[in-house]
Amino acid sequence: MTGVCTAQDDAAGKVRTERLVVDSHAIAGNLEGNAAERDVIVYLPPSYDAEPERRFPVVYALHGYSIDNDIWTNEIDTPAGIEDAFANGTAQMIVVLPDSRTRHNGSMYSSSVTVGDWESFIADELVEKIDATYRTLAARESRGLAGHSMGGYGTIRIGMKRPDVFGALYSMSPCCLSARAQPPADLLERLEGVRTEKDAAALGFFERATLASAAAWSPDPNAPPFYLRLPVGENRTEVLARWAANAPIAMVDQYVPELRSYSAIAIDVGDKDGLRADAEILARDLQHRNIPATYEVYEGDHVSGVADRFERHVLPFFARHLVADAETAAVD
Repeated sequence: MTGVCTAQDDAAGKVRTERLVVDSHAIAGNLEGNAAERDVIVYLPPSYDAEPERRFPVVYALHGYSIDNDIWTNEIDTPAGIEDAFANGTAQMIVVLPDSRTRHNGSMYSSSVTVGDWESFIADELVEKIDATYRTLAARESRGLAGHSMGGYGTIRIGMKRPDVFGALYSMSPCCLSARAQPPADLLERLEGVRTEKDAAALGFFERATLASAAAWSPDPNAPPFYLRLPVGENRTEVLARWAANAPIAMVDQYVPELRSYSAIAIDVGDKDGLRADAEILARDLQHRNIPATYEVYEGDHVSGVADRFERHVLPFFARHLVADAETAAVD
């Protein structure tokens, strides 16, 4: 299942950027008050306007924690990086960047009463909106899912559950792969003192990330104002068990047939990235179960190589593994 850069591609052309809003029923009504109207950036390839009858594969690229899709465009240098990839022979595709920032700076691409159902937003509502709005190849074989850090986690998580929607996965420096250890006592003490949104906004990165994780994985509709449980006191064992249940390394055995259905799965990580050990474990676990996964360690830290990797590795990966031929794609 290969996409080929055709002779008709205007390789030197410009990518057209559009923005739209997806009104999400899956996110609506969440207890955090996260907006159901989500901003989405769409990059249309040069041949989109030049060939009005042609349909294109789509790659959905998920941003990391503490940023939104606008900041994500800077991290992966779009649209310039996409244009450069096409100019260097990568088959043209549509690239979609949804905004998944929440009250505590990240949805974890998970589903809970507190944050909303981000899995359904990405895999159902967003895909349906893009297919209805643009000339896509509306088939799993022509859809890719990618992401960095929290987005890399979301790629694996959603990929495990929704192989009916996506055909290939690329997880860049994924976070949150293994079961979380008990947070330090001083961190939990600071969190227990948080009572207002202003208090939460003043927290450091790891404190805020802990709240985001708890909102996604240990929600509690009876615990205002943040509607979550932390691993303290009598809640400790239960909360840590809930967090562990959301760790992809622990989830792999539940989704082996689903993961084997993908044309390809790629995981990469920098050699100086603190997430390297978990990424290696996940890749090894996938490979040992005959799941079509590749793993690459490159020179860099957690963020230093993201733009280069997206242009030179992520987009070419999808060009190789997504169906770009309308006659071959099993359109939904």
